[in-house]
Amino acid sequence: MSINYEYYKSFYYAAKYKNMTRAAAALGSSQPNITRVLKLLEAELNCKLFVRESRGIALTKEGERLYAHVEAAVLHLERAQEELSVKLTDSMGTIEIGATETALHLYLLDALHRFKEEHPKVRIRIQNDTTPEILKKLAGGRLDFAVLTTPFELLKSFTSCKLFSFQEILAAGIQYRELGDGKWEIFQLREYPWVGLGEGTATYEFYREFFRQRCEELQLDVEAATSDLLIPLIQNNFGIGFLPEMLARPLLQKETLVRVPLKGRPPERSVCLVCDRGRGKSMISLELQKYLKADAASVTAGNLN
Repeated sequence: MSINYEYYKSFYYAAKYKNMTRAAAALGSSQPNITRVLKLLEAELNCKLFVRESRGIALTKEGERLYAHVEAAVLHLERAQEELSVKLTDSMGTIEIGATETALHLYLLDALHRFKEEHPKVRIRIQNDTTPEILKKLAGGRLDFAVLTTPFELLKSFTSCKLFSFQEILAAGIQYRELGDGKWEIFQLREYPWVGLGEGTATYEFYREFFRQRCEELQLDVEAATSDLLIPLIQNNFGIGFLPEMLARPLLQKETLVRVPLKGRPPERSVCLVCDRGRGKSMISLELQKYLKADAASVTAGNLN
């Protein structure tokens, strides 16, 4: 079946603006013509894509599914146009990155700052979400690549490159300073309130398995939506919870957090760069990926020395 790209272009702008008049203006066309084209597309696909509402139009479920694909295609075309319209030596373009909170705060923000100093004309868009949602966006072509913390499950078309490893520790607020003495088994801490990321996150699954291996069940008293909420919650004595040692270290030194020693530390976790090898990559995206790999190796070596 041949594809009429004008149909999908009209569909994209109508879905984006949720208004036929604005879509027509963006395309330099007329509202009746856009309406006619969309009816032809619906007939061709044998499904309804829009429903009328008081303030304009809205996508049906079929329309939402189609828009996810069309939007990804348009974004790819826009980035390709950007890449071809400037010289590579100018280091210009836009990069879409998906990243988890932990990956952002442990490494990516600092690395991107260093990269921007060398490539000031590059535009970077960061989509911050849970690991499963980021992987969905990567599979849908809405991201150039992702920077994630383990664990995660990859599609066959995905590749993963470890940037560096990190260790997590169990920490508590000063209200629970008695936990800083001795070494504890998980079962000995079951009466204390626990703080952590909730179900649907890779971190939750990681620690649920850690507890299962010790014949315990992970039951959170306070669930944080994002990992950057964990430190203030633990600092303010909402409970005990796991934190990356690198982020907890300054607060342990200031004695606003207490380290809770365990018999048997959690396994190491890693920050990884994840790509879809089945999709084309812009030159500037490849340049940033290469930079992150080299920069992470340099940072790791510096920490070891």
